[in-house]
Amino acid sequence: MPNHAWHDDDLHGALFQRVDLSDAEFRDVNLSRARVVDAVMVDVELSGLITGMTVNGVEVAPLIQAELDRRHPERLLLRATTGPGLLEGVAAVEDLWQPTMEQAHSLRPDQLYERVRGEWSLVETLRHLVFVADAWFFHAVLGEAQPYHAMGLVPAFLEAQRDALGIDPGASPSFDTVLEVRNNQIVRLRDFLKAVEPAELAATRRGNDDGMYPPPTDHTVLQCLHVVLDEEWNHHQYAVRDLATFIGTG
Repeated sequence: MPNHAWHDDDLHGALFQRVDLSDAEFRDVNLSRARVVDAVMVDVELSGLITGMTVNGVEVAPLIQAELDRRHPERLLLRATTGPGLLEGVAAVEDLWQPTMEQAHSLRPDQLYERVRGEWSLVETLRHLVFVADAWFFHAVLGEAQPYHAMGLVPAFLEAQRDALGIDPGASPSFDTVLEVRNNQIVRLRDFLKAVEPAELAATRRGNDDGMYPPPTDHTVLQCLHVVLDEEWNHHQYAVRDLATFIGTG
């Protein structure tokens, strides 16, 4: 049976020397300022927030972003800086999800709730995106004090705040219910972007209170909207990857 280190195991500042970590899995870990020296990294897969990371003296994040932009030109729309440009970004996100949702409707109902390699199921992924919109658009941008749907799914680092945010850890909404909530969110986002002025995009976000999420920062409205679109794009990639497991088995 493999060894496990759980969230309450403090390994901050630990030294791993001449240990075999092949086939190990690191999930929801904080590797900030970690140093990996003289490592053998063959067929390693990394995903997450990767900034300031250097490999053999080369910072890799700009290289990764440039290559992703080359492969997926729609990503440039997601970083638009005007209301009309952001509307194009929202349309690009909807275009990405449309065939994926058509594929999802062809699957067995249980497959919509099935996890692949421990990742969120499709329904869980969509519930997380409901939370992302609630947090970064309805709360951070619009300033709504308690916008969080009880069905939303928070990342692991926010589990302790679920009750304060009004999230129901036992929620089990239907696929159609989650889609309805998401569709309503997108309508409101589009309506906002149709009317938003440049000065408002440059303004500091409204929802900046302690105890809520996201926590107080100097993020602008534009930066918050970029978070929403970036999360949509990334989680669509994960969904497509995992749904491929079910192709031909529905």
